[in-house]
Amino acid sequence: MIRLMSLTVATWNVNGVRARAEQVLGYLARDRPDVLCLQEIKATPLQVPPPLAEHPDYWSFWHGAGGYSGVCLLLAKSRFPELPRFEHPTFDMETRVVTAEAEGMFFASIYVPNGGKDYAAKIAFLEGMRDWAGTLKEGARPTFLCGDFNIAREVRDVHPKERKPDQIGTRPEERALLEGILGHGLTDVGRALDPDNDNLFTWWAPWRNLRQRNIGWRIDYVAASAAAAATASRSGVLADYGTSDHAPVVAEFAL
Repeated sequence: MIRLMSLTVATWNVNGVRARAEQVLGYLARDRPDVLCLQEIKATPLQVPPPLAEHPDYWSFWHGAGGYSGVCLLLAKSRFPELPRFEHPTFDMETRVVTAEAEGMFFASIYVPNGGKDYAAKIAFLEGMRDWAGTLKEGARPTFLCGDFNIAREVRDVHPKERKPDQIGTRPEERALLEGILGHGLTDVGRALDPDNDNLFTWWAPWRNLRQRNIGWRIDYVAASAAAAATASRSGVLADYGTSDHAPVVAEFAL
């Protein structure tokens, strides 16, 4: 008899982990995800508050240089008793990617450049990510690429009040590269489980009460390999949690 085990994977751009360490700790205590991917931690490993950096219930790898960018992966020791193998792909730049292999599964926390200051660098990063995703599909292991991809996949992933011609994050070449990444056997779990929701957003500009009015963008993703995605039972945006301009995105699987 095959025994199914649930797996909860969450991703959250915290927009500064030092400012929101208590909120991250609160989320871990409240919901106890098996995997938490963080982006834009804006801290070096030594700057991460000790209660979070040394959390007794989670393996963690903090990949940041301070100032901006930076990512982290936290894996629950109850679900992954052995120390995960943490690495970074060759296309990583500005501390934007950390990966973990654990219990026959592969996880990545990814923070794609916004592109506003260096659009060419964003395109180069996405091209590297696309090619790397192609190498990941060669194995049969459950794979989860999560994070702030800084691309609204479809027109409806930007609220009508926020749409502008040729804006970064919605350009055809960006969307084509995202589709190329997903085309390597990955499923956009949030959209797959909520296909008809045109008000599914994960980021809101921090002014004019846009979050309260749900006038935002969907740019944060949990992308899972096809077999894993087929077991997804729940996905949601915790729009009411935390003070970052992004909300946590959570998906639950039965593996």
